[in-house]
Amino acid sequence: MIEALAPCQRCHAAVEQGDLRCAICGTQVPAQAQVVADAIEILRCDGCGAAVKYEVSERAPKCGFCAHVMHVEKVEDPMEQTAWWGRFRVPKQEADAALTQWFGGLGFLRPSDLRSTATIEGLKPLWWVAWVFDATAFVSWAADSNAGSRRSAWAPHSGQCELVFERIVVPATRGLSRKETNHLATSLYLDDGQDTAPADSEGVVEQFDVQRSESRAQIVDGATAIARSRVEQNYIPGSSFRNVQVELVLRGLHTRRCAFPAYVLAYRYRNKVYRAVINGQDASCVTGQAPYSVWKILGLCVLAGAVIAVVVALISAS
Repeated sequence: MIEALAPCQRCHAAVEQGDLRCAICGTQVPAQAQVVADAIEILRCDGCGAAVKYEVSERAPKCGFCAHVMHVEKVEDPMEQTAWWGRFRVPKQEADAALTQWFGGLGFLRPSDLRSTATIEGLKPLWWVAWVFDATAFVSWAADSNAGSRRSAWAPHSGQCELVFERIVVPATRGLSRKETNHLATSLYLDDGQDTAPADSEGVVEQFDVQRSESRAQIVDGATAIARSRVEQNYIPGSSFRNVQVELVLRGLHTRRCAFPAYVLAYRYRNKVYRAVINGQDASCVTGQAPYSVWKILGLCVLAGAVIAVVVALISAS
């Protein structure tokens, strides 16, 4: 997806176009690998902050993520550039049907007429951006665990391990929430895409709008979170633990700047608009906002109160 240059002369880590220094050891990259980007113009949403490609023909366009008005913004500093775009595998008609099916599986506390009453007001195909990275990391960890605690409730433990990260998705989008992207990332086809940008008529393409140094920091944060989870699951002894501390040193890092397809749908239920997001590669992967039934919640509260009253009465009688 991204053309790799000669590796770092010091640590032999991968060097990519646009790097001024090695992402691992900080050694300066040879001048021929450094890319000086011209100032560019983007459209910035006044609501969610998402950035998309600027088109002269667009006047006061609406954001494809949240429908707020966008304004033109000039970016002087070099920014990350998308190098791979995933292909849509779900047609629009299937996306509409997937939303209806999603309504039916939301659970008892949702309105009973949501599926039949909600009306779709807008459906926008778009690509949201993310980094996909591969890396090897040397991890040091420390934690308190109940293993070997003897008379005390906790005992200190520590260790080191080497972890391999392959094709890890770290969202870079501003238009979608972290909850939404975490759900979408569970069902992505990382091998079904293209190295050229999709046609303008196919949908909104979000832009990367962070500098390289900031992007590296976000990728490292993502790797650290995954390393912590793996350490908790596989390396800390005992059945319970606390005060988990994880530090990692990346021994290799190769990033790819990708854009993944999705549909953003606006639907109305009882004069209020909600948003749902459907994975453009898997129609069964749907996430979003949905109303709750106030009457059902009140009914459960009344029922719970009645059960408690009966239990108290039985205890008092005995």
